[in-house]
Amino acid sequence: MPRTFTRAELESFRDREVPDLLPGPDGPELRLLFVGINPGLWTAATQTHFAHPGNRFYPALLLAGIVERRIDPAAGMSDEDRDHLRSRGIGITNVVRRATAKASELTPEEYRAGGLALVETVRRARPHVVAVAGITAYRAAFSLPKAVPGRQPEPLAGADLWVVPNPSGLNAHETVASLAEAYAAPARAAGILPAV
Repeated sequence: MPRTFTRAELESFRDREVPDLLPGPDGPELRLLFVGINPGLWTAATQTHFAHPGNRFYPALLLAGIVERRIDPAAGMSDEDRDHLRSRGIGITNVVRRATAKASELTPEEYRAGGLALVETVRRARPHVVAVAGITAYRAAFSLPKAVPGRQPEPLAGADLWVVPNPSGLNAHETVASLAEAYAAPARAAGILPAV
């Protein structure tokens, strides 16, 4: 059963960070690095990326076949869930590390600094493919106001770069099915899913 938090409890997690989900030095290779905008307060409270019960990230991964079993992170992700993601070659990080109630609370300076930090994370972790979940965040982080969703023309620190829709429940025009389709494309490029 998912944990519930009071508004005051969630507020106590403002500005906290959530550790990246990356393979260890002896772990499987990182094939696909998903990049969120920044942690929400629920994510910070559970220390689990995309944890809010209204977030469609994990249902979309399952529908696309990127993961092979249901992951319900609302109460915090289990070690088995983290190991499953790593075994599939999947990692997760954020453009901006600090938790907020809404992405609109982030400043342009935070986005730009986050873009620079993301380049360093990609250099260090060496994923085959990076998928940034949010066109607005991508545009702000890399000062590319005309960027469009999909595969980007330039790699990011040597990784194939994609921009995919954000899975937040606030992104109402996307469905689990449309997110699954969007996430499948970089997963195919990373070799997690077979080419079509």
